[in-house]
Amino acid sequence: MSGIERLYVFKPTTPQADLDAWVAHLELHGDETAAHRLGPSPVIVSTGPARPSPATLRLAAPTAVVQSSGGFRLGRRELRPAGTVVSIGPTDVGDGRIAVFAGPCAVEGAEQLGTVAQVVARCGAVGLRGGAFKPRTSPYAFQGMQWSGLALLADVRRSVGLPVLTEVVDPRHVEQVAVVADALQIGARNMQNFELLREAGATGLPVVLKRGFGCTVDEVLSAAEYILAEGNDQVILCERGIRTFEQATRFTLDISAVALMKQRSHLPVMVDPSHSTGVPTLVEPVALAAVAAGADALIIDVHTNPERALCDGKQALLPADFAALMGRMEMLGMGLGRPMSAVGTLAVDEAPATSAIPAR
Repeated sequence: MSGIERLYVFKPTTPQADLDAWVAHLELHGDETAAHRLGPSPVIVSTGPARPSPATLRLAAPTAVVQSSGGFRLGRRELRPAGTVVSIGPTDVGDGRIAVFAGPCAVEGAEQLGTVAQVVARCGAVGLRGGAFKPRTSPYAFQGMQWSGLALLADVRRSVGLPVLTEVVDPRHVEQVAVVADALQIGARNMQNFELLREAGATGLPVVLKRGFGCTVDEVLSAAEYILAEGNDQVILCERGIRTFEQATRFTLDISAVALMKQRSHLPVMVDPSHSTGVPTLVEPVALAAVAAGADALIIDVHTNPERALCDGKQALLPADFAALMGRMEMLGMGLGRPMSAVGTLAVDEAPATSAIPAR
């Protein structure tokens, strides 16, 4: 149906009878309607000519009425001008502080994962990233430890206490991965795997949605709608670099997209300086630039022995370099009025360059 599309957002406590009356009124005046939820808040999407007045209707007034177009509805900044806060374990992402999730790109074993987890926790990371399932360009490359890797993540979460962010690659795996994960990651290659997005959204868990390396900002915002449409407002958009003509870095980090997504959407934005640059010496300057551009969170690869990593070792930071980055990020955040979500107690010169765990 052609016409103006409007979103009517209501308080979570709005009686269903009032919502039904709104729908009846809109449809009586020629609109087509659809019911959604933005987290706990009911949303009526109406397409057509009607412009009702709550005072005239004597019904519960909406908290917001926003005109929209195309497939970008529930993520619009106008619906939540103050932004959405996404909770991963005890950490809030999008509350103005800087949250860092760190760990190995891939889970490779109990000792490797446990060592890195302790290091990043001491340095101030608020969550452990680690891939049990690794979709790779080549079918012959290391695909992750898969279910045994997921079990190791569960063990380390119990022992170290960091919430776990891990990737899910198959809609059939979502339910089992969700038992362990505190947040689900949708990788760049799966950004437009719409059935996977729906299944991840239906869990109610926080979802980190990585931008596809050949996708526009509009496309990643539309992909987020698949998760939001399941009633799950716990979504973080992740800029991880796009493919351009430049060959000096693995991808080109679109720093302008960070600010643009923050302006257009109420969802928090995360940046991945590791996968975007592919060069350890570039991770720090790009991470600091992302914070300056308004990123709410960072996801960073850390490994105690990058030369022997089974996946993306060339981009991983050594623990000493990660500790140094966290210290500089804390200073930048202070200048911007944005404190870190957690500050580690590990001094830069105490951070191990190898697999040794720092003494407490």
